[in-house]
Amino acid sequence: MQGNLNEIDICSILQLIELGQRTGQLWVRASSSHHHNKLGGEGASIYRPKQESWFVFFLNGQIIYCQEGESSLFRINDYLRHYRVETRLTDKQIASLPPTDAPEYAYLWALLERNIINPKIAGSIIQGLVHETLFDLLSLCQGNFIFHQGVALAPQLNTFEIAPFVAKITKQLQEWKQLYPHIQSPEQLPVLSDKVQLQSSLPEATVNRLQHWADGKTSLRQLARYLNRDILTVAKAIYPYVQQSWLQLVYSETNQLDTHTDTWELKGKPRGRIVCIDDAIAIGETINSILQPQGYEAIALSDPLEALSLVFQLKPDLILCDIAMSGLEGHEVCAMLRHSTAFRLTPIIMLTGKDGFIDRVKAKMVGATDYLTKPFTDTELLMLVEKYINNQ
Repeated sequence: MQGNLNEIDICSILQLIELGQRTGQLWVRASSSHHHNKLGGEGASIYRPKQESWFVFFLNGQIIYCQEGESSLFRINDYLRHYRVETRLTDKQIASLPPTDAPEYAYLWALLERNIINPKIAGSIIQGLVHETLFDLLSLCQGNFIFHQGVALAPQLNTFEIAPFVAKITKQLQEWKQLYPHIQSPEQLPVLSDKVQLQSSLPEATVNRLQHWADGKTSLRQLARYLNRDILTVAKAIYPYVQQSWLQLVYSETNQLDTHTDTWELKGKPRGRIVCIDDAIAIGETINSILQPQGYEAIALSDPLEALSLVFQLKPDLILCDIAMSGLEGHEVCAMLRHSTAFRLTPIIMLTGKDGFIDRVKAKMVGATDYLTKPFTDTELLMLVEKYINNQ
């Protein structure tokens, strides 16, 4: 299942996954050309200052975990700050974590297995991350998505029913839009703008709390994590002060990761993103089962026409493309990709059921990097992938 959010909304996608009791992962990417995504209602929006993507992992139609596209530790560390957990894994320990599609989740489990946190805290962090991710996703109106059915993220600590989450967050989004234009995004940073008026109007303890958090470095979303509250509760609490212009909300000019000096980039993130274009679903699943355990992110696309547009969104490090497909042959797909500057240097490996001289010549003529004959062994595929991924 894949498509454009202009054609189907996130709520409907989640309902289909729930009704079908599907297991796998949903990848969603916000449109890069639209920074304001309507929440419904005139003028109401969430401002998105940069292109974003998310992954949602499912087991039998229930959510296991949600992760932002950029794998880093700052989200979990924000929650650990609330629980006053000071211990962190060393860089060496992080590097030794097994490769996975959700390195952030693996880090959380490593903390749990080392008794740095207990199951109750881990479950609360996961629930908070699921909530904030769905809050973002359900506000999206433009972007692309792919649902890949496959093996569930493991192990599982909790699973969450989709319907209650969607109902609760949909209601919250309706309340959120009432705060517009004073509050626009969870990524805004509160800053004190009229301390004198605050001191004359509010108790000293309230002013001190506001002064502590409104430092121009802490976003509303971080504040929600530190306090273990949902974003709407935090936004409504500061709304009167913003409305009175005692507090001002600004956007950070630097990347959010740069403002977290106590966080690390996750080691063990995917070794490379590989897209397989093959109208035989079984081939895509086979390739996925071979590559994912080795730390690669593998995405199977079964419609060659749709694949041509999706690869520009996915920006793979390597493309596997079947030669014999209905609708559009692999040679044509390869030729079209090579005409784009975005894919002139991307390794494209053609998959063929024939070990024939003509197929090899055709593949080279349209710019294919190499070819792989079906059926192939795990070793043959991995050797070819590692050869071109490592040489980029």
